[in-house]
Amino acid sequence: MVIEVDMYSSIRKRYSNGESIRSIARSMGIARQTVKKYCEGSTHPEVRKEYQRAPDVITDDVKNFILSCFKADEEEQLKKQKHTAKRIYDRLVSEMKFSGSYSAIRIAVRQLKSERTVPPQSCVPLAYAPSEAVQVDWGEATAYLDGQKTKLYIFCGRLCYSCDIFVQVYKSPNEETFLEAQQLMFDFFGGVPKRIIFDNAKVAVKEGFGIYAKPQDRYLSFSAHYAFSTDFCNPAKGNEKGLVENLVGYGRRNFLVPVPRVKDIEELNRKLWKDCLAYRNSHKVERREHPVSVMYQEELKNLNVIPPYRYDTSKTAIARVDDFSTVRYEKNNYSVPTKYLRKDVTVKGYANSICILHNGCVVATYPRYYGFGYTQYRLEHYIDLLERKPRSVFNARPVKENVTKELMDWGSQLPGGNKEMVKLLRLCVDYGEERILAIKRLIPSHIVPTVDMVRTYLNEPVESPVIYLSNEITVCNADLTKYDRKYGVANQ
Repeated sequence: MVIEVDMYSSIRKRYSNGESIRSIARSMGIARQTVKKYCEGSTHPEVRKEYQRAPDVITDDVKNFILSCFKADEEEQLKKQKHTAKRIYDRLVSEMKFSGSYSAIRIAVRQLKSERTVPPQSCVPLAYAPSEAVQVDWGEATAYLDGQKTKLYIFCGRLCYSCDIFVQVYKSPNEETFLEAQQLMFDFFGGVPKRIIFDNAKVAVKEGFGIYAKPQDRYLSFSAHYAFSTDFCNPAKGNEKGLVENLVGYGRRNFLVPVPRVKDIEELNRKLWKDCLAYRNSHKVERREHPVSVMYQEELKNLNVIPPYRYDTSKTAIARVDDFSTVRYEKNNYSVPTKYLRKDVTVKGYANSICILHNGCVVATYPRYYGFGYTQYRLEHYIDLLERKPRSVFNARPVKENVTKELMDWGSQLPGGNKEMVKLLRLCVDYGEERILAIKRLIPSHIVPTVDMVRTYLNEPVESPVIYLSNEITVCNADLTKYDRKYGVANQ
């Protein structure tokens, strides 16, 4: 008989008021055993006992046979040659004269496997001491740099104790970028943690994975200088660095939405630096007792000191300046002053910039270009050559690619022709093109300004040619008696 809630309520109330089980059963027309079951409230009519009857055919011998099959698979370690439920059933029939159904074996195999297997999504709660470790990782994002939609790579770092964060973007996740990003991360945190947890990217790992990974030579040198140990994760095990895995998405959603529109990558990185400082000062991580700012101050005291020598993170190469006064570095060309023609120079490729040196002195710097077949020219590198060869001025690439159309049109109208144009370009190199064009716009439009006219504006006269001296000049009286005595001067 099914006991409804109203009947259960009546049983409980009447029994609580002192009525006997026999009386309740007689008046309600139900069995005394039913009343006895519900009268004290030790169960409820809506509670149903779960059916747990195991098939009689799954004996201990059958279970042990199934487990022995699992053990054999583990010893062989062959992913494609393991016992299936069907193969276990066939062996039970042939070897143990099993008379049960295949479905019973399939259910038993599934249950026994689940008892032996740890769910892949399970996580072990971790705890870190201050300065013990930092987790780092890469992600991808998009931004507009000088109006161009550009794919960028996000470098993220997170201290494991305080959860303080560091986020910067780069054009390529290469080795020099990886080293430079960590160096800046140490600057941001104000010290070096004892251990860095990272995945098995080629920029850091030469071969192997996890505990068997062998670091790249440069990364090994870098870690030796900053005195931290490396801890590489196993392949496809993002849970081993879950703190920073979450940071990649957090930084993308909170720091790069809406899609940033900036002049260059340096401007975007300055913004991200400020965003990370704001996070440190205002954020509190769930399940953490204190805010990030409080825990960071505690962690800061335990971080290792940054060494005085700043490790050179660049990718360095020696190149020869060609006859066009350019240097080739990774399939792109960069100009240098013509006085370095056919000389060897040192090219240092940093994450977002190129630095060219000769005998230890910097001769040119450029934003780094990651495509190929591109040449960057600087007008100031060729101005001396143009003064010697003025006939080429209107067809020279360093002029065409660095000078505005307004200036080119103005130069074509100058009465002195090519030589006057070169003189105009010299003024642009010395004073800046914007200032020269601003002077041109001051002159009436029906007059073509000459170079001499521009120079008169550049050489502004002194407000007054008169130099005023102070009238209050202190004159000290000199005692000449010693001089007179020495040279025998008689007193008059």
